[in-house]
Amino acid sequence: MERQAEQIAKMFYFVIDWLLTGLAFFVAYQLKLKYLGTYSGLSQTVNYQFLLIILLYFCSICYYFFSLYQPDRHLDPLRIFASIVKAVLTATACTLIVLFILHQEDVSRLLLGIFVVLDILFLFSSRLVRLALYRFGKKKGRYQKYILIIGSHERAKDLIRYLKSVKHFDYNIIGCLDVVESLNEMKVSEDVLIVGTMKNFRTFLLNFAVDEIVFAMPLEKIENAVEYIAFAEKLGINVRFLPDWQIYKLAYQPEVASVYVEDFVGMPMLALSSTPRRIFELTFKELLDRSIAFLSLFTLAPLLAIIALLIKLTSRGPVLFKQQRCGLNGRIFYMYKFRSMVANAEELRKDLESQNEQDGPVFKIAKDPRNTRVGSFLRKTSLDELPQLINVVKGDMSLVGPRPPLPDEVKLYDPWQRRRLSMKPGITCIWQVSGRNSIDFEQWMRMDLEYIDKWNLILDFKLLLRTVPAVLFGTGR
Repeated sequence: MERQAEQIAKMFYFVIDWLLTGLAFFVAYQLKLKYLGTYSGLSQTVNYQFLLIILLYFCSICYYFFSLYQPDRHLDPLRIFASIVKAVLTATACTLIVLFILHQEDVSRLLLGIFVVLDILFLFSSRLVRLALYRFGKKKGRYQKYILIIGSHERAKDLIRYLKSVKHFDYNIIGCLDVVESLNEMKVSEDVLIVGTMKNFRTFLLNFAVDEIVFAMPLEKIENAVEYIAFAEKLGINVRFLPDWQIYKLAYQPEVASVYVEDFVGMPMLALSSTPRRIFELTFKELLDRSIAFLSLFTLAPLLAIIALLIKLTSRGPVLFKQQRCGLNGRIFYMYKFRSMVANAEELRKDLESQNEQDGPVFKIAKDPRNTRVGSFLRKTSLDELPQLINVVKGDMSLVGPRPPLPDEVKLYDPWQRRRLSMKPGITCIWQVSGRNSIDFEQWMRMDLEYIDKWNLILDFKLLLRTVPAVLFGTGR
């Protein structure tokens, strides 16, 4: 899955480079045509659309030839810059050769010179932004996959050694569980410990963020192995098995998850997953979410500024309210909203517990007395949710997905309800557009699981379309 996702990301970045190259040519063309004083003007005998096509063709080849799509998170910026310069200069030189062969002597060399400078600048800037975002996200732990290994002997040690040797993926090995209690807290490798026995399996999964469980120990050595696998499936956590495919000997039939053979960092493994396996669509969703969120923040900047000013002028306290929420597989992050309540709203909540109108661990009051006048309008129109576009750009959330719960709420979930954490949370989902305040907690949870089980890009698109009237007419409240 990781390699497929990386290939899709490379395709996406290639398209971005194509657009940036086209933009560099357009800006160079406009500068040469209108803004260079005595150097303004271009020959009318040249087909500049044809020239752009030739440039894009050679740039496409050179970008790959000079390895511009290697995972640059591990490269030095100077090395990245050098590769970009080589690629752009080589592509431009090839273009000049073609123009010479075709006797196109009226093409402005100054135009091509400006293009080269701008293209290098645009491509390098895009990579600096990506590198900065990656390093920031890595510092916050956003790109790490948390892996729990079952077993601690040679097979587990080989797996740990192999995972640490793979540079292109960020795996955080939480630790190992074994069946022998006397091995607890012993070192399996330099920085990986045995963190408990299989008796701690359920507690561990409920209290820590775990993305993948890898059974390195033969299943026949684990008492009641079927129950552990079923519990992980219920939580929506991916499970992998080092070969000898013992799961078939257990005659285990997953309720929701699909079972398949998959390449895992070069190792064939049997995998069990309760989340959608549409790798291309999921990666496209991630890239599309961030792009749309970024453009939306830019487009809505005047509206965001007006809302911020109204909040500041009408009540005391910060403009933005940030709160810890549970994200993918239980990761904790800060979710942003426009503040719609009085500054000490969290302290006042305990006095309002008896008025809670939602069953289950969720707290909701339709006419919450803590709301400010501006806040009531923001909540009714869902405009208070707009800052969550920042969370989408950061990668904590998606545009569409189960709403992110509070950590205290998650502690009260039944195991089957925790599976809603197996997909990245979103700003809107089925519950949001279905009259959320009139839906009981269990039905809400089942709606989120229905979204996960039936997920595809078309469903996301439909939910986004349904969100618009729900916001405009307040029908999602």
